[in-house]
Amino acid sequence: MLRKVVLLAVLIMATLTIQAQTQVKLWDNSSAPHSNELKGAERDEGGVRYSNTTEAVLYIYEAAADKATGQSIVICPGGGYWLVAIGHEGHDFGRWLAENGVTAAVLKYRMPNHHPEVPLEDAAEAVRYMKEEYAPKHNISSVGIMGFSAGGHLAAATAVGALQKSGDVSHRATLRPDFAVLFYPVITGDTFFTHKGSFDNLLGGNRTAELTDCYSVEKLVSSQTPPTFMALSDDDGGVPPANSIRFYNALKAHGRPASMHIYPSGGHGWGFRDSFKYKAQWQTALLEWLHDK
Repeated sequence: MLRKVVLLAVLIMATLTIQAQTQVKLWDNSSAPHSNELKGAERDEGGVRYSNTTEAVLYIYEAAADKATGQSIVICPGGGYWLVAIGHEGHDFGRWLAENGVTAAVLKYRMPNHHPEVPLEDAAEAVRYMKEEYAPKHNISSVGIMGFSAGGHLAAATAVGALQKSGDVSHRATLRPDFAVLFYPVITGDTFFTHKGSFDNLLGGNRTAELTDCYSVEKLVSSQTPPTFMALSDDDGGVPPANSIRFYNALKAHGRPASMHIYPSGGHGWGFRDSFKYKAQWQTALLEWLHDK
């Protein structure tokens, strides 16, 4: 009986160690290069989702030393560029990745409020922080980026260097992630395939075709775009699978490594939820892919 109690205590302590996180405030509207001009307090929308975000914060889940792969991932939760679904598309992934040897940095980013440079600055700053400040002190050899839905657009835009191409020539904008992981991402602004709400929140409903093209990330892929892993459902009624397919085709057109997993069902926004029938499959596929990076 005593042995069982001791074992349980050890397991609890191990879990608490993984769940322990370092919180790093990157900046807010007053200290960042640009403001989203949102006013008032951040709003709790329930389900570990937050809107009206006006500061960028990293929640870092450090991999245990005996499992560490030397990899780190900045995680951009989804939410239609209206809120940050930081629970099942953020903290849950952070804990799981840390348990599997990958240090995870969950990003609560500022909502764009029609200022598209704002979340891009937050994601780029998160990558810079992990590469230049965190990595040297924690034996991190590569820093990737992961995103879900609208957060997938943010991750993909960071991977293709959209901030730099939009005119930002700061040092921060030149630091691209070493790899990208995209779950059911918003990619294109094409009227027939876009997630209208995400692009409306990002750019405004009266955006020009030229501005839309600047943030349709399949158009920004180049020979410098990092290797990319994608996972989505064939029956996604929120963000059409054509988004991921367009990004995959653009990667291949530029000779870039890519892995795409389309599961038969599951719809949109499943994240880390156990209700997604193919959870074990994407977990195995992602860990194997990361092992080869």
